[in-house]
Amino acid sequence: MTALAKIVHPAPEVEAEPELTDGFHLVIDALKLNGIETIYGVPGIPITDLGRMAQAEGMRVISFRHEQHAGNAAAIAGFLTQKPGICLTVSAPGFLNGLTALANATTNCFPMILISGSSEREIVDLQQGDYEEMDQLAIAKPLCKAAFRVLHAADIGIGVARAIRAACSGRPGGVYLDLPAKLFAQVMDAEAGQKSLVKVIDPAPAQRPAPEAIARALEVLKSAKRPLIVLGKGAAYAQADEAIRALVETSGIPYVPMSMAKGLLPDTHPLSAGAARSTALKDSDVVLLIGARLNWLLSHGKGKSWGEPGSTKFIQIDIEPREMDSNVEIVAPVVGDIASCVQALLDGMGKGWQQPPSDWIETVKTKREANIAKMAPKLMSNASPMTFHAALGALRTIVKERPDAILVNEGANTLDLARGIIDMYQPRKRLDVGTWGIMGIGMGFAVAAAVETGKPVLCVEGDSAFGFSGMEVETICRYGLPVCIVVFNNNGIYRGTDTDPTGRDPATTVFVPDSRYDKMMEAFGGVGYHVTTPDELTRAVNEAMNSGRPCLVNAVIDPAAGSESGNIGSLNPQSGIKKKK
Repeated sequence: MTALAKIVHPAPEVEAEPELTDGFHLVIDALKLNGIETIYGVPGIPITDLGRMAQAEGMRVISFRHEQHAGNAAAIAGFLTQKPGICLTVSAPGFLNGLTALANATTNCFPMILISGSSEREIVDLQQGDYEEMDQLAIAKPLCKAAFRVLHAADIGIGVARAIRAACSGRPGGVYLDLPAKLFAQVMDAEAGQKSLVKVIDPAPAQRPAPEAIARALEVLKSAKRPLIVLGKGAAYAQADEAIRALVETSGIPYVPMSMAKGLLPDTHPLSAGAARSTALKDSDVVLLIGARLNWLLSHGKGKSWGEPGSTKFIQIDIEPREMDSNVEIVAPVVGDIASCVQALLDGMGKGWQQPPSDWIETVKTKREANIAKMAPKLMSNASPMTFHAALGALRTIVKERPDAILVNEGANTLDLARGIIDMYQPRKRLDVGTWGIMGIGMGFAVAAAVETGKPVLCVEGDSAFGFSGMEVETICRYGLPVCIVVFNNNGIYRGTDTDPTGRDPATTVFVPDSRYDKMMEAFGGVGYHVTTPDELTRAVNEAMNSGRPCLVNAVIDPAAGSESGNIGSLNPQSGIKKKK
């Protein structure tokens, strides 16, 4: 008996569902593909989940209490790393809070990208009243280097790539990237999404100077009897440290560092003219500007700070051709990136370069030593309450003993005096208010400096400056960062002794007397110190920095010790009218 064969019908094949991705993951993947590992921001609608997912994907997400400080952190991260720092904010008010930092980054030439969630175009354009509705792209455009909006998930890769290249190439600056809420939830095929991502190749390509520009600059330098080099923060950003040092030492030309360029060569270098700045600027006949602009910080290249009109010839290295002749004639413009330009000048000097006349070197040296000697007694006092000079003298010694630490500095007198008193020994170790001279950068800069470098941070703040961002001590404690904040507490802005002529209110420049800022740090689990003498200040700061913990030192300064607007009081208009009593 033959068994009938059983007919087996194959089961129908089930197609595997395609793997999908969405806008959230594409933004994260695009950033990671380009080597960006840290985001600074404040969570909220519609970007809360973006921060969570970025953290889950291995990125570091540093969450602040206010968007402006997150933006400042992103900006200085860009300065320190040459990669764009990323600030992530919510829409409308959050975006506006970040905009100050974005504009400041652009002014200071720091690469930064502000990424903000936003309302949908169709609602914004018809002004239909969406949640936090605002045409953010239009608002951002005048205040940054470039602004882009991404509407489709498939364009996220190219949008991020364009933002990175815009932030880093040429003269660095701030870029705004607008991501409407609907974009994050858009779904597409994962493989297609991966292919849509763009890795930016050479985001800041070298721009080498024209040989004739180098030859012209060298001819002008050769003719100088009293040459001077001015180093700006652009020189520090370039990270061409060895070439810049070689240029200074080969040329034998004295140099003046702007504040954030301090440490490119040690401030104690024999050719440093920082302590003889006034003499060096006024008496020089040829000035080579490296990464420095002739703006208000250099008296626009004219006026009382300089010699007779037309007596100084300027050579300027800048990657932006439009910077030349911005205030005075530049007789030898050198257009290109700083590393390439400095190396070309160095190569052109060769081995037989004739250094400046010895009498010019001796003039600068004599003035420098005289100013240092004149300053010394002010730095040695151990009186209570402290003067600014005595307190900064104590910190000067600490920085000398800890040259690897990063100094963040802001205030009026606290800033202006520290620039001249505290010597720096390594590049990119001094971070301060920069071109605009704005207050409030302190805590954001301190957080990013600690996160990006892993180095201890000493943050020296005026009590007024600290008030702009003081709540971020909670952020410093939350992340356990090695930041020691010193608040110079003189009970007010400039001085704590002003009064209201009517007797009704406190004076506009006066704070609560004898405030205990150290208690703020203790409230969040950090360590607080209250000191009244330079010796106590020295002990407290050394103990704090040795601990590696978040610490705040409330340093009591004589309320009468300050001067109005520090060293820039001339910019504060005075009334020309005297009212009759």
